Amino acid sequence: MDPTVLKNLLERVGKGDLSVEACLERLKNLPFEDLGFACIDHHRGLRRGVPEVIFGAGKTVPDIVEIVERMAAQGENVLVTRLSGEKAGELKARFPEAEYSERAGALTLISAPLEESGKGTIVVMCAGTSDIPVAEEAAVTARFMGNRVETVYDVGVSGLHRVLAHKERLWRASVIVVAAGMEGALPSVVGGLTDKPVIAVPTSVGYGASFGGIAALLGMLNSCAAGVTVVNIDNGFGAGYAAAVINRG
Repeated sequence: MDPTVLKNLLERVGKGDLSVEACLERLKNLPFEDLGFACIDHHRGLRRGVPEVIFGAGKTVPDIVEIVERMAAQGENVLVTRLSGEKAGELKARFPEAEYSERAGALTLISAPLEESGKGTIVVMCAGTSDIPVAEEAAVTARFMGNRVETVYDVGVSGLHRVLAHKERLWRASVIVVAAGMEGALPSVVGGLTDKPVIAVPTSVGYGASFGGIAALLGMLNSCAAGVTVVNIDNGFGAGYAAAVINRG
């Protein structure tokens, strides 16, 4: 339950459109609801401004369905990450109004209109086409959190002129998310071109010596460009979330 939903409930009680008992029924599961297999943190929207996000990998479809149903019953918007196409198809059958991004592996179910909370635009970039799924996870997350998002894809350092073609967009951005695999050099380049916060996302894209993204991770952690912050390998969600929090502040 986010502040807007709670405010609407209280206003309806004040106008007499909703009984106190009905309001208490809606609020009784705060701060969390224990389903036995999951404890849903309905209070998170009030604390953090964003409802709890469901990590789809490792969960069964029936478990995800019940969690989504309980969150939707509280008027909460729902984001499910790391969701396979097969699971998404089953969820779409139950929630036809949900939207699924195959590249991001993310499903959203919007119960309450998304209010724009970001002060500027978040730009999400990636070095190569193979990095797009991680970048898309960041973009979907940031949009879900009420931000304007622009994407710039396939602008790796092997063709540096491609990055420079977007320098005005980088200068206008409030926060920049940069996903890259291989040697992970792109965030350093972007960090040297702009005074905006850069969130670097190492991806597991690369050949054997990339060690599943560890080479990119270490390269980004050792960036000579000041102001570059690094999240974990393939963690597009974490990057998008962090960018949204920065853009809100």
